[in-house]
Amino acid sequence: MQILQGSAITNTYGGSIQCQGPTLTVTPYLNRTKSWGLPYEYSYPDPVYDLSDLDDDGRLDNPGDVLFFKDTRTGQKNNHNWNLGLSVQATIPLDGGLQERCKAAVDTQLALQQQQLANKRLDFEISRLKHCGELKLKGIRFAKGSPYEKVCADVLIHTPTPHTHLIPSTTSEAHVGH
Repeated sequence: MQILQGSAITNTYGGSIQCQGPTLTVTPYLNRTKSWGLPYEYSYPDPVYDLSDLDDDGRLDNPGDVLFFKDTRTGQKNNHNWNLGLSVQATIPLDGGLQERCKAAVDTQLALQQQQLANKRLDFEISRLKHCGELKLKGIRFAKGSPYEKVCADVLIHTPTPHTHLIPSTTSEAHVGH
């Protein structure tokens, strides 16, 4: 029996990063075989020879004569066989440096994906803030009890107080002598 294992398990993380790590493959198997002989014969005709020595001279009276044939079992039978087993294969990369660099690349890729997700979330929240604020200024709101009422519930409109300063003007009058 030969059990061929597949390739090592490959983990893919996006950004074209694929790593193959150590693998342990355990494969149980169960086989059954049956064998038989052909032609299958239950019995064969076995000749019974005439062994008579009626005149007691020590020689057979009718040597080679067959009195009859008796049916003799051959003992031939089918063979049944069950095999149970387990195949175990361990695959270990030999260059640990490649594994460490792949793990570092995976960590970087995951951090990049998390940052991209955070950026998308920030873009969504700023867009929601802008649209809800503009709609509230126009007096447009969801009805009370609407499942969407809470979409803009946390958006507040703050009208800034005008900020002005009085700047004293200094005028200097030039007096010209007479």
